[in-house]
Order: sequence, then structure tokens, then C-alpha cells
Amino acid sequence: MGSDADFKTELLERFLRYVRIHTESDPRSDSFPSTPGQLTLLGMLADELRALGVADVRQDDHGYVMATLPATLPADIVAERHVPTVGWVAHVDTSPDVSGKNVQPQVIERYEGGVITLPGVEDQVIDPAEEVALAKAIGHTLVTTDGTTLLGADDKAGVAEIMTAVGYLVRHPEIERGPIAIAFTPDEEIGKGAQHFAIERFGAKYAYTLDGADAGCVEFETFSADAAEVIVEGRSQHPGYAKGKMVNAIKLAAEFVARLPQDGLSPEHTKGREGFVHPTNVEGNVQRVVLSFILRDFDTDKLLEHRKLLEGIAAEVAGIDARAKVRVEASETYRNMGDAIGRVPFVVSHAEEAIRRAGLEPFSELVRGGTDGARLTAMGVPTPNLFTGGHNYHSRREWANVDEMAKAVEVLIELAKIWAERGEAKT
Repeated sequence: MGSDADFKTELLERFLRYVRIHTESDPRSDSFPSTPGQLTLLGMLADELRALGVADVRQDDHGYVMATLPATLPADIVAERHVPTVGWVAHVDTSPDVSGKNVQPQVIERYEGGVITLPGVEDQVIDPAEEVALAKAIGHTLVTTDGTTLLGADDKAGVAEIMTAVGYLVRHPEIERGPIAIAFTPDEEIGKGAQHFAIERFGAKYAYTLDGADAGCVEFETFSADAAEVIVEGRSQHPGYAKGKMVNAIKLAAEFVARLPQDGLSPEHTKGREGFVHPTNVEGNVQRVVLSFILRDFDTDKLLEHRKLLEGIAAEVAGIDARAKVRVEASETYRNMGDAIGRVPFVVSHAEEAIRRAGLEPFSELVRGGTDGARLTAMGVPTPNLFTGGHNYHSRREWANVDEMAKAVEVLIELAKIWAERGEAKT
């Protein structure tokens, strides 16, 4: 197999091309995908897969792109070794938390250390004092934003890595491997990446998302997640004649937020296995206000406690004025994938061995968020998450390490070999 350097030119070219396409997802959209730019990139990926020589490529009515690389192992060996179809998955959308429009990437060859200035905004820098991963990036090729947008390494780094690995395997049919399923998904950042995912069409028994960060990391335990809306109904009235008549939903919504825990149970006060109740958006007027929340915890049972907390506050706020109505509507988003993956430990151990063969030391971290893998695992396809070399996601200070991205490509190729050697339940 080629060295890391052999992947870097193709990887960088692909990555820079992909991040310039505006694929920011929109949680307020009723369409699927939620934004048209995602279809643009998904269509491009389908065309590029065909150009690489992948025959089985399909883009469905929801935009998902799926393809399968057939096994190079003879069918009898595939059966003998219990080599399943294994999937690689990445998402094309970028977070709506920060603009992803008109991304202007900055390439830094052979990073020498120190603070990185982002040229588009005077006071935007990437500081090694805050970004500890930069200490391991000396001499590497880095890509940053210009400071006006996010970069889109989440998850276009993963997209570029899968495409580069597919191209390598197509060019090297002498590498023994089982069948590999490829999927590119929309709207992951707004929790809908697997909403219309065609499991049977995908065809994989196990899979890996390429959506992590630090080199060497394999993640297999995520938050469990719910979404909630608090709907506050007041009474509108002309303000000049409102005495005794108006019930201001905005003020009641402010009361609701003020009664949330102030020193815990929030993202800014939690880490590790600690969960949170997080208000993410507010919309409305005097008549009606909607507060949007995300609820997170590694212990799924605690999500019910978080819902009850909101319901308790709703009852308190409704008691301020009998004419007001305050209700909570909650729904499931995804569940911790750790339990299901724990029943098939070879899915993780194969990934750890692939990381070692790529010259890295594997490690695991809790995912204080979710991936398409959490939903796919719940749908019956155990799907750990692998690193991409992207860093500081959802930020104008987002950056990617192209040398680490090349290692991710190498891990995918080694992973294909290991599944062919070991199959299921063989460590």
C-alpha cells in the first residue's frame, strides 16, 4: 500500500472541492434533504463513484447515495471465513450553528507551530493554548477557514476519506477483501441523517461512520438523545388597552428559562458522562412562544427525568397566570449505541487493529453528541465511529489535519483487509 503522502494530494483536492459547496442543513425546513446544496454534493459524489469504476451506484429520492464494492475474495472463502458486507458512512451536511456559505479554505503547508491567523476576520485566530491537537500537527498540512464560516471537515473530511479509499481499492483489486457498502447521507447535523436510510439497499451487516476527530480514536458509545419543545400560550392585546387582559408569552418564556438549573445540567457545566437539558432556540411573540430543547444523557433512563424537569417547570410557569397555557412536547432522537455494539466486540477490535496497522495507537472516547451510527445501530447495523482528522467542529475556528486524514484512509484500507482475514467474531 502507498504511504500517507500518496493519499494527501488526492485527499486535499477532494476536500477543498467538497467544502466549497454550501451544504448547511436547516432544522426549520420541511423538505428532505433540508437544503438544495446537499443534493448538489450528493449528486457529485454519485458521479465521482461511477467515474472511479464503481458500477453499483444509486441516488434515491431522498438524496442518499449508496454503492457497493464487490468482494475480491472468492465466494467460497467469503462463506468459509464468515466475511460480511461492511459499510462506510459519512454525511454531507454541515452544522447550522455557524454559516457554511462561501467557505474560503486556507491551506497551511508544513505547520511550524504557533497561533494561526484567520485572514477574513481580524480577531479570529486558532490558538495552540486552546487547541491542544495542534501540538501534534507540527510539520503537517493543515486546512482552516478564513474566519468567516465553519470549514466543513464535519463531515466532508470523512466524505473525502471514503472516496479516496474507494479509489485506491478499485485500483488495487489484488487486495483481498469482502464486499464494502458505501453510503453518503444528508441532514445528520439536524438529527435526520438516518430518517430515510434504506437499510436493505445498503446491505451491510456492520458499518463504520467516518465522523470523529483525533487520529487513532474509535468511538462506540454516544449520548442518548431526545428533543423537546415548550409551547407557551399567552393572550395578545393592544398594549394601550392591555391592563388586566394581556398575558405576555415572552415574559412567561423568560420565567421558564430562568428556572432551569443554573450551575449544572447544561453543556457549559458538564463533561464526561454528565447529561444536560439545553435550550437551543426561541421563537414567538406575545401570543405564543416556542422554546426548543435538546435533552442528552448516557443513561437513557435519565432522559425521562429530564422530561419531567421540563414538565415541572411548565406547571410552575403556568401557575403564574391561570389564563396561560404551558405544555411540553418531547420525542426520541437517538439512543446510546454502546449496548448493541458491546454484543459484537469484534467490530471495535477489528477497527483497533486497523488503527495499529496504520501506525497509530487506538483509543476510545465518549461521544458527547450523536452520529448516524447511533441511529443505524438502533436499526440493527452496529456502527462505531472512526476518526477523520477534523478538529474544533461547528466553529469558525474549525481546522483539519491532512496528514491525519491520510491516516484515516489507510485505516479504511487496513480495515477492509482485516475483515477479509478474520470475518465475524474472530479476534
